[in-house]
Amino acid sequence: MNAPSMSLADLQREMAAAVMQPLTPNEDMRATAPDGRPMTAVAESFIAPNSRLSAFERLEIYNRQYWFRVLSAFAEDFPGLRAVIGARAFEALSIAYLSAHPSRSFSLRNLGSKLAEWLTANPQAAGRRHRLALDVARIEWAFVEAFDSAERTALTLDQIATLDAGSRLALQPHLQLIALSYPADDLVLGLHQRDKRQTSEAGVQQDDEADPAPAKLPRLRRRPTWLAAHRVDFSVFYLRLKREEFLTLAAIRQGLPLADALETGFIGSRIPPQRRPQLVQQWFGNWAELGWICASDLESLIKD
Repeated sequence: MNAPSMSLADLQREMAAAVMQPLTPNEDMRATAPDGRPMTAVAESFIAPNSRLSAFERLEIYNRQYWFRVLSAFAEDFPGLRAVIGARAFEALSIAYLSAHPSRSFSLRNLGSKLAEWLTANPQAAGRRHRLALDVARIEWAFVEAFDSAERTALTLDQIATLDAGSRLALQPHLQLIALSYPADDLVLGLHQRDKRQTSEAGVQQDDEADPAPAKLPRLRRRPTWLAAHRVDFSVFYLRLKREEFLTLAAIRQGLPLADALETGFIGSRIPPQRRPQLVQQWFGNWAELGWICASDLESLIKD
């Protein structure tokens, strides 16, 4: 064993690469490392055998446990996506995605942070339902973000009334804005409820017992849909938005002054100019009630 000649950082990199290497279809550790070295030699370079297990077998335990854990956590975050594309396709997608974006955090919470981006670049992973699958993934990741992202002190309606055209605002960190190709929010909620019922009625299904086929879905027509996911009293809710409201909120999040944010929101809008002031007033009333609007970071620092 050559471990004493390795620095700690080299040893950590070597073991991480081995542990994160995908398993074989039989859930065994692969015989060959990505660089072509035999895995027996890789294992022996930093792990000693014991009276019962070889270096390879000891490393294989960690390799299996890593993949069992991340695949389980990933599936818990995306049950709707699993239902839409089917169990077998989801397993293959999970392995491909997590091979490209392995866990880099102390928390498994972040596993799906790159999924929508990855699915956009790899549409074949989701099969014929790839556009819907991408929307479902976006909605389910928004749930994760909305559930545990920070919450700041919201501005009151009276405070909002003092704003002028140059005011810069911020949105609650837990507020997620999602542009979709399908009105898929109700579908995702229905799939989540179905998943909970199946789990409570039959316990956690083993992979070989799960239905490999995609779920039968209600017919959905493609239609641009704008969605907000936000948290209220430790529960996540979805709210559909009009295009203009969505674009205005997105512009506020980008840090544009209020007048510019409103102008951005109404670009290409068919809403008559004379109706817009009343509509904006209604938006801000709703946003204040929901606690979505905060002072910008810069203004908060100045006040402190």
